[in-house]
Amino acid sequence: MRELDIGLLKTFIILAETQNFTKTAKRVFRSQSAVSMQISKLEELLDCELFVRDKRNVKLTNDGERLRQYAMQIVRLSDELLNQFNQEDYVGSVNFASPEDFATYYLPSILADFVKEHPRVTLNVNCDLTLNLINDFENDKYDLIVIKQEPGKIHKDAQPLLREELVWVGEDERFFDKHFKKAYEEYMEDHDFFPMVLSPAPCVYRKGALEALDKAGVLWKNVYTSPSFAGTLAAVNAGLGFTVLPNEMVPDNLYAYEFSRGWPKLKEAEICLLAKPGNSQVINSLVAFISERISVMKEFQ
Repeated sequence: MRELDIGLLKTFIILAETQNFTKTAKRVFRSQSAVSMQISKLEELLDCELFVRDKRNVKLTNDGERLRQYAMQIVRLSDELLNQFNQEDYVGSVNFASPEDFATYYLPSILADFVKEHPRVTLNVNCDLTLNLINDFENDKYDLIVIKQEPGKIHKDAQPLLREELVWVGEDERFFDKHFKKAYEEYMEDHDFFPMVLSPAPCVYRKGALEALDKAGVLWKNVYTSPSFAGTLAAVNAGLGFTVLPNEMVPDNLYAYEFSRGWPKLKEAEICLLAKPGNSQVINSLVAFISERISVMKEFQ
């Protein structure tokens, strides 16, 4: 007797949305091969092909489009059923904030799942730079914040979530294979400075990038400043300059230049949660939920 696994349908829905196995694997906290096995199992169960695959992306077949409508209804009803029997039916609101790139990359699926499990909780979410977030947190604007710091350098009460490996990023493919010293010398033959695209101060990535460039004796200039993660990516993609990003956040259309090829060494960044002592059950529950999800995510990176 054939049985349909809700987990297979959830993975199918996310893959239909992202059209990419790597992005789906990060969303469902599994390895890419595990996601591929789930989709193959679902195709075997239904005896049809659900996706047309190429080297990087996938697209729904006609059978996949037909399944998607049923799958969304089944998953929605499943979530509603579980919510009806949720014994920890928290009620309340949380004023929560995070740096924009972390919010964009990690938080959407995590916060969406939290709200599904606790539908009577309201999340008021904002984004800003770390030092601004800490200042607002200490002035009671937020109940819970995510901050970036050099390990242990900013706030001693912060709860570590993960370490980020930072890399230099640009749109120029020529820099990808060359040693940095040679690439830099060639670049400076036609330019007066090494162009950087960075967030405004205060920013942990900005501070680390400029310190590393100064230590390497690089003549740099900050040619474009953006507090927005999307704005930074757009400027780099347009060829305005180089930036620094966590390795896992580098988009497919840009290049990460490796330290092994002589690029100036960057320090890791530490991502932490900072919550007021004596929090409500709602806030404590969100802290535990985010910590657990990030922990699972790290296992598959």
